[in-house]
Amino acid sequence: MLNPIRFAALCAAALLTIPALAQQAQTLLATPTTVAWGFYSAKATPVLTVHSGDTVTIQTLSTCGSPERLKSLGIADADIPPYVADIYKNYPASEKGPGGHILTGPVAITEAEPGDVLEVRIQKIAIDVPWACNGFGAGRGFLPNDFPYSRTRIIPLDRAAMIGHFAPGIDIPLHPFFGSMGIAPPESAGKYNSAPPWMHAGNIDNKEMVAGTTLYIPINAKGALFEAGDGHANQGNGEVDITALETQLTGTFQFIVHKAQPGDKDQHLLWPRAETPTQYIAMGFDEDLKTATEMAVRNMITFLSEQIPDHPHLTRDDAYALISTACDVDITQLVDTKSGVHVICPKKLFTTPIPTH
Repeated sequence: MLNPIRFAALCAAALLTIPALAQQAQTLLATPTTVAWGFYSAKATPVLTVHSGDTVTIQTLSTCGSPERLKSLGIADADIPPYVADIYKNYPASEKGPGGHILTGPVAITEAEPGDVLEVRIQKIAIDVPWACNGFGAGRGFLPNDFPYSRTRIIPLDRAAMIGHFAPGIDIPLHPFFGSMGIAPPESAGKYNSAPPWMHAGNIDNKEMVAGTTLYIPINAKGALFEAGDGHANQGNGEVDITALETQLTGTFQFIVHKAQPGDKDQHLLWPRAETPTQYIAMGFDEDLKTATEMAVRNMITFLSEQIPDHPHLTRDDAYALISTACDVDITQLVDTKSGVHVICPKKLFTTPIPTH
């Protein structure tokens, strides 16, 4: 019987990594023909095709709106990249939605097949403009009854000092990351709204996904079909008013396909997982916050008891206890239809690696 949460790690025995080809580096600019407005889809036509091991630098838009809206908020015309107007003017209206994020892609990875795992190495993230926006709208956000109106503000960004000037005497350190990084969901999901995160990752809004982080996503469609967007200069866990420091980012990603070992199809990743230089991260997403929390904790128990590389696996009892005594269970976001929770387990806890032979 299929065990949907058992995944025998991205280490040796359970997965085969595609042999490295001559790695290529490519650039994908944001244009009316290279973005997907508001959706992920297994039927989307790739705008770029690469091989496992290749690196792609991807230019993206913010969620702050059209050039006219940006100028009405006080942003100088010179600080609005020209491709923003081109996309708002020339992207087919019939192709928009059901969500609102303008995502660049999809990028197909030739070797990717359903059942495999896509490793996304986030190598670099650059902030492309000297501003960010933050806003909430009537009926939206975590406290819609407390704030039954709309408000948007601009936060100037000092990209040299990596600080956002929120208000006199209040500066926010900048830690840019993509709120949305994902691949096609299962084909049965159709044109999937870009707002709620799911097994394809997508709009996870996880502030830990900065440069140097690796995201692992279960592949549902041939080519994987990676898209990115919803750039944030910073965000607090929870993202309670529905937006972060929304801005325009360019990211450099390396894509590596891990093939499930033939004959062992019950060992695969079902939910996204991440890894930073200092910590392991498991995730959960659901309309109900308690259910999302249970999912994230169970996914970390599975990781610690079955998947963790280079260290002995714990029993499930010990994994449960370790999470309670030394890991953090954090609310990722509360505003994307499906709430997100992530469990962070520090790598420094593991002091005895498996002996090498």
